[in-house]
Amino acid sequence: MEGISVKAYAKINFSLDITGCRGGYHLIDSVVASIDIFDEVTVSPRTDGAFTIAMHGMGCENIPPEGNNALRAAKAFGAAFGCCGADISIRKNIPVGAGLGGSSADVAGVLNALSRMTGRGGFGQLKAIADGIGSDCGYMLGGGFARLTGRGERVCPISCNSTFYLLIALPGGGVSTAACYALSDVYPAHRRTSEGVQRAILRGQPHELGASLSNGLYPAAAVILPEIRDALSSLSALGCCGVNMSGSGSAVYALFADEASRNSALKNYRGSFPVVAAQTIL
Repeated sequence: MEGISVKAYAKINFSLDITGCRGGYHLIDSVVASIDIFDEVTVSPRTDGAFTIAMHGMGCENIPPEGNNALRAAKAFGAAFGCCGADISIRKNIPVGAGLGGSSADVAGVLNALSRMTGRGGFGQLKAIADGIGSDCGYMLGGGFARLTGRGERVCPISCNSTFYLLIALPGGGVSTAACYALSDVYPAHRRTSEGVQRAILRGQPHELGASLSNGLYPAAAVILPEIRDALSSLSALGCCGVNMSGSGSAVYALFADEASRNSALKNYRGSFPVVAAQTIL
């Protein structure tokens, strides 16, 4: 067997409605899309059944292996399919702790790469492993535009041929997803927009989409990290279609009608937070 390299893409939440709780988990209704920021995942075969992992970039070099979900996914793959083991290398480009799905993307990337390397594991089998690691890991296996319900494990693809252009601001410091969900019970957001977001995406209408953006975790995340509110305010001044937070933060983004408008806003941005340009991908 030869080594395999894959790209593991980040995601953005256009909506994130909190719809209830079940079994100790919050239930969501969220419209998401893949964006053109990705980690590079490489797996190389071993013969002793062991799995190792090395992380590079974005300050992730010191993440302990025992807390690494990508390594957990690899070991689960090995247990399910009798894999001979692998050395895993992940080059991080997705900001850590930003709500862009970096950890889940790495889980999906490792599973996809191991499946290609070994010729084992159909999509349903891989998704079962991914769902056992994290709620949106199963979505990350295929990515694209989708609507996620339940804990995020129920994935309904959305057919879309449009591209949406984003400017993403990255306040310093991450937000604990668990803490943010817990605090959302104290600071709830009652606006639910996933249905409207999906309609706007199907129509390819960025202005309609911008008016529908929402995130039920934003009030809680802004309490945990007030810089999120400041970053959102700085993006709002750029003449965009709308602004929102992704996941549980800390990344926030502005949506633009076209690439030229986004690039012009990037040149004119004078905020204090780092920003990156991105766009949705299929």
